Amino acid sequence: MLTKILLVIGAFVATAFIAVLITQAKNNAEIAQSWKALQTKPSSIERFSKAMVVNQPEPVQRYFLHAIAPGTSIADSVDIRMQGTIRLAPDQEWMNVQAEERLSTQGFVWKARAGKGIMQMQGADYYTNGTGRMRFSLWGLIPVVTAQNPDVTRSAIGRWIGECFWLPSALLPQRGVDWRVIDNNTIQASLKANDEPITLTFVIDQEGRLLKSSFLRWGDQTEDKHYAEIPFGGTYAAEQTFGGYTIPSQMDAGWWIDTDRYFEFFRVTVEQAEFQ
Repeated sequence: MLTKILLVIGAFVATAFIAVLITQAKNNAEIAQSWKALQTKPSSIERFSKAMVVNQPEPVQRYFLHAIAPGTSIADSVDIRMQGTIRLAPDQEWMNVQAEERLSTQGFVWKARAGKGIMQMQGADYYTNGTGRMRFSLWGLIPVVTAQNPDVTRSAIGRWIGECFWLPSALLPQRGVDWRVIDNNTIQASLKANDEPITLTFVIDQEGRLLKSSFLRWGDQTEDKHYAEIPFGGTYAAEQTFGGYTIPSQMDAGWWIDTDRYFEFFRVTVEQAEFQ
C-alpha cells in the first residue's frame, strides 16, 4: 500500500515538474520572440545633423548636439548590456543584477538575472505589440512573477518611453516629439505612445549632459497598492559615448522621485551599447 502511495505521489510530482518546464519553455520562447521582433537593421540613409534641431530652443539643441554626434546614423534601436543592483521593496536587501536590454522605437525587452543561490531569479520585463508583460522565475524554472494586464501594460509604456534617454534618436522632433523649455537647464518632451500621453522632464547642464529625468509613471507603489500616476525617474552620474551616441552610463532610479517618499530601487552601470 505504501509503495502504491509513493508511486502516486512520485507521478504527481513528476507531472507537476514537467508542467512547470513546459510553461517556462513557453515563457522563454515568448521572450525570445519579443526580443527578435524589436530587431532593426542599421540605417545608412539618414544621419543626424544640426539642421534637425535648428528650429528648437537653444537648451533642446544643446541636449541633442551633445547626445548625438553630427553624421551619426539615426538609430531605431539600441542593445544595452548592464550590471548593478536592484531591490524589490524599501526594507529589502539589494541584489546584484546583470541584464541585457533591447530598446527600440517600437518597445523594449529587458532580460535580467538577479540575486544568487536559492534566491536567484531570471526573466524579463517587456513591452511589444501593444502589450506589457513580466515573467520571472527562480533558477529559471519556478515561476514567481507572471503579470500581464492593462495596468502592467500602462506601466511598461512608461518605462519604455522613460528610458529613451538611452536612445536619443527616438526623441528627435522628426519622431513626433514636441519639445519646450522650462528654463535654461530644464527641457520637456511630450509625446504619445499607444495613445498614452507622456511628458519627460530632463535636467541638463551647460554642455547638454543629462543629469536627471522624471515623468509620471503608472504604478502600484502606493500605500494600499492601488495603481496611480507616480513621479518616477533617475539621476545620472556618468556618461559614455557608443557609436556616436553619448548616453548616461551610470544611473540611479526609483519611484516618488523629488519627494520625501523616494524609493530608489535600481542602480546600474552600462557596459556596452550597440545602436542600429
